[in-house]
Amino acid sequence: MLAFAIFCATLVLVIWQPRGLGIGWSALGGAAVALVLGVVQPADVGIVWHIVWDATFTFVGLIVISLILDEAGFFAWAALHVARWGGGRGHRLFPLIILLGAAISALFANDGAALLLTPIVLAILLRLDFPPRAALAFIVACGFVADSTSLPLVISNLVNIVTANYFAISFDRYAAVMVPVNVVSLLATLLVLWLYYRRDIPEAYRVDDLEEPRAAIRDTSVFRAAFPLLAVLLVAYFVTAQFAVPIAFVTGAAALVLVAIAGRWFGGGTPVIPVVKVLRAAPWQIVLFSIGMYLVVYGLGNAGLTDIAAGVLTWLARQGNMVATVGTGFVIAVLASVMNNLPATLVGALAIDRADLAPLTQELMVYANVIGNDLGPKFTPIGSLATLLWLHVLAGKGQTITWGQYMKVGLVITPPVLLATLVALAVWLPMI
Repeated sequence: MLAFAIFCATLVLVIWQPRGLGIGWSALGGAAVALVLGVVQPADVGIVWHIVWDATFTFVGLIVISLILDEAGFFAWAALHVARWGGGRGHRLFPLIILLGAAISALFANDGAALLLTPIVLAILLRLDFPPRAALAFIVACGFVADSTSLPLVISNLVNIVTANYFAISFDRYAAVMVPVNVVSLLATLLVLWLYYRRDIPEAYRVDDLEEPRAAIRDTSVFRAAFPLLAVLLVAYFVTAQFAVPIAFVTGAAALVLVAIAGRWFGGGTPVIPVVKVLRAAPWQIVLFSIGMYLVVYGLGNAGLTDIAAGVLTWLARQGNMVATVGTGFVIAVLASVMNNLPATLVGALAIDRADLAPLTQELMVYANVIGNDLGPKFTPIGSLATLLWLHVLAGKGQTITWGQYMKVGLVITPPVLLATLVALAVWLPMI
């Protein structure tokens, strides 16, 4: 009960963030209390750090890359091209925006897709004078697809990185399993969002009201470097995976190169992008949050939560691989929606590691844990920090979505996508 009370208090502080405390200091405060009261031991700090450091700094590196590209106009350029490809037809633009969100989520992580693409799409919708209901459909689609298609690569979600590191899954093995599964998730997302919002999407819009995509580019040097750098980075992930190079090192090197280009470190010239400002805006508090929150959750595991979860997973495993996969995914999804997906990821990983499972069943559950934690947070606003930040960004743009409105949508559109994705995993993985 003590461990549970500390966790609840920490989660409240993380969501509330009183007096600008920030998610990092809130989580670290909970970890300090857990240490003082003996819920976790000093030796547990090293264990947790070993689990989270690579994932945490990879995430920071990806966000730095995303922020610099955003400042350069890269994402606005892409969104304007997509808006023009829509050809003035709203029912064509809607799936194109979803596909753009899926591509950004795969390469820049779900947080980048939700937080960077949404304001750009909102600005375009305002330029096109879309009615409020239509704008809401596109905005929710951006937020939903950011998570539902954050499965294909290890770097696509912080959850993926933590899980891959914990179970020593290589970059190429992970992609071989999850790229096809992500395609199913994307198709299911397109179908469900289309059925839910089809009446709200306008028939037509004026393409002439849009500015030329090239007008969005603010730093041509960074823009020209973007595509080759991203291509090299993606290849580097697969190549370095063979030598067990931490993903954070590869991502950090790419971020450093982009910072150097933006800051005109070589060749002279006046920087267009305020690099120092961008680096300050990077989510450094996620480092404190990761170590703090995972320590608090580790304390829950020490107090018996891991054993309970392991017992549930062992029972599911006895029902066959399909039930084990779907059951694990939904159990974890519910857990993520009430306790946040990052803590739920560790709980799921520890439980899978401790449960009595056959090798194939364990591997299915590992990936089901990822799917549950990537998609499950869409049930509630507190399911992920990205969603809370997304709602905050929207409120700052004058587009308020209440928790009730969010859950009304999330509880309807999430289950079918989650089910289809888990079934695809259960069918695909035994075949490769």
